[in-house]
Amino acid sequence: MKPRIFLTCLSTFYYLSNCLASELAFLLEPSDVIAVRDRPLMLDCQVQGEEPITVTWRKNGVPLPTSPRVQVLANGTLFIQSFQKRKEGNDADMGEYDCAAQNRYGMLVSRKAKILLASLPKFHTHPVSMSVYEAGVARFQCQINGVPEATITWEKDRAPLNTTDNRYTLLPMGILQVTGVQKADAGVFRCVATNPANTRYSHEATLNVTGGTPRIYKEPVILSGPQNLTITVHQTAILECIATGNPRPIVSWSRLDGRSIGVEGIQVLGTGNLMISDVSLQHSGVYVCAANRPGTRMRRTALGQLVVQAPPEFLQWPQSVSKPAGGSAVFTCVAQGVPKPHLIWLRNGKVLMPGENVKLTNHNSTLALTRITLEDEAIYQCIAENSAGTNQASARLAVAQAKDLPAAPQGLAASALSTNAVQIIWSPPPSNISDSIIGYVLAIRKIGEPNSLELQEAISKSTFQQDVTNLEAATTYSLYLKAYSPFGASQPSHTIVVTTLGGVPTPPTFFTKVVNSSTMQVLWELPSKAGKAEGFRLSYRRVPHSDFQGPIQLPCHVNAHTVSNLEPGAVYEVKLVAYNGNGESDCSKRLVSLAEEGMSDQSAGNSLCHCRDGEVSLGSIVIGIHIGTACIIFCVFFLIFGYRHSLFCSKGTQDSWSLPRDYTRQNGNPKDVANHPRVESLPQAICPAQCQVVIEHHSSGLPGTVTG
Repeated sequence: MKPRIFLTCLSTFYYLSNCLASELAFLLEPSDVIAVRDRPLMLDCQVQGEEPITVTWRKNGVPLPTSPRVQVLANGTLFIQSFQKRKEGNDADMGEYDCAAQNRYGMLVSRKAKILLASLPKFHTHPVSMSVYEAGVARFQCQINGVPEATITWEKDRAPLNTTDNRYTLLPMGILQVTGVQKADAGVFRCVATNPANTRYSHEATLNVTGGTPRIYKEPVILSGPQNLTITVHQTAILECIATGNPRPIVSWSRLDGRSIGVEGIQVLGTGNLMISDVSLQHSGVYVCAANRPGTRMRRTALGQLVVQAPPEFLQWPQSVSKPAGGSAVFTCVAQGVPKPHLIWLRNGKVLMPGENVKLTNHNSTLALTRITLEDEAIYQCIAENSAGTNQASARLAVAQAKDLPAAPQGLAASALSTNAVQIIWSPPPSNISDSIIGYVLAIRKIGEPNSLELQEAISKSTFQQDVTNLEAATTYSLYLKAYSPFGASQPSHTIVVTTLGGVPTPPTFFTKVVNSSTMQVLWELPSKAGKAEGFRLSYRRVPHSDFQGPIQLPCHVNAHTVSNLEPGAVYEVKLVAYNGNGESDCSKRLVSLAEEGMSDQSAGNSLCHCRDGEVSLGSIVIGIHIGTACIIFCVFFLIFGYRHSLFCSKGTQDSWSLPRDYTRQNGNPKDVANHPRVESLPQAICPAQCQVVIEHHSSGLPGTVTG
């Protein structure tokens, strides 16, 4: 059966008609901000859900008091009129902020937003003066820790550096590279760092350019190789590599694991710096910078590791549910990210710890609540955190009282429309409760399948008939229906079964086992696919009686049945059919003798016949034919042997009637021979209905089988 329109809004069809509007959810959450001292700051917090909704703010987990300087606007936004580094000698406005939205169903908490004060301290690394041969390579570096990260530019002789010259390469981390140095490059260089907090200048460094490049050979040398770098997906990574030597070396890049670096988003800055735009998790790895001497295999290498992190992302969200008091509820939350996210659960904004009725398993990805009470009715949040960020998902648990739930749907019936469709109908609810019903859920699965494979389909409240399509032919399905109100689900209706058109089941293959002189066991093979048989019917009769006992109706998952209290030592005929909504299969028959226990039916095939109710069994006809034929043959043999005896008795031929000596010696006493029946081959008899009947004689050590 192919999936159709199933519950996607909420797993239990909760709030069928308007789930998005009634559940608390954030439209805008606060984000990390870098504030500027003495300037205003606004943090977003917009929520949707059933009114009235109250929005409050917390700083570092503590409720944030409001004042003329700190206000919560009507739309939930936090407004700080003048951001302070120090507030009345206490803590600054910096910290982690989150907003909490609450209505009558519970509380929802936003992600935490880090608020930092813009700052720009002094440089901790300044450029260093250097002397370089003409046509050589020069490199300056300065470093400063700004909040936010400062933009760094360079000046030469107190004037902005001409960056249109492609011999100058500026890297974002405060690095200036000059290749093919010329006399005109000599001068005084310094860094200029700028961010919203300030502008700072580094110490000055002098570049001296000496005479022409010496013509002596110099091996390749990497002046500065790639540094280990950790960034977040979608950012830009720059790996530095600058080399010198004579002749000028060629810089190339590769990955240590042998994988291709690729071409999309890859760019080379200057003479060998690697820039990767919009990085993804696949870009993580160790990168190798190689400085190669032209025309030779001589090279120098440097390594740098790029680590790409990804903030948490949900693969499975918890789903809102309605459960009766005393029942159980399970919420599942699965998140991925790099590094692996840590999961915590909140109930109405407070961290939820394991307890008597609270179980956290699978690394906190599964929350199970048992023995639910009204106090458990709340909004539950799954918070996923790692060093790259946080994410949250929420679900509501509604605790329903039995008096608030609708009655189970009545009059459920089903009929087959075609080989792949059935029609379901049910009775309309009483008028006094019809307004409280917001919809129905139809549950369907192949009979014999586990409940985990059950599929659910949402149905409008105004419909009392549903066509279910995309089913399999000649397959039996189990169905039931639930009604839903805003308080939860009704009890399920009675379960019904229906079979699509397409034919009856195939005849079952079975065999028998004699347990003792009055008990036998019947075993059979189940269909290879679920739903191909609704059940089985087993009948049996004592030969030569014509009336069958039964049928014994057995479900589709049962493949054995024991029949006891039989006539000791008697012969029984067993009949087994499979059935579905389209009728019964051809029957399989066997004749079983209870003469000796512990014997099993090992014959290769089943006998098939077209059975009719009230029809005299063909087994008795076959037995009669066999007995009559045996009597005739016996009489013929008697006449022949009598004539032979009368002809040769004078010659002493009585020895021809004695038992074989080996047989007598084997049994020790000729009198014991009478205790061993003789198995004789009987001629075939013809069954008018083209049946084959198998007769088993279970005797002490000499089983005989006669097939007609």
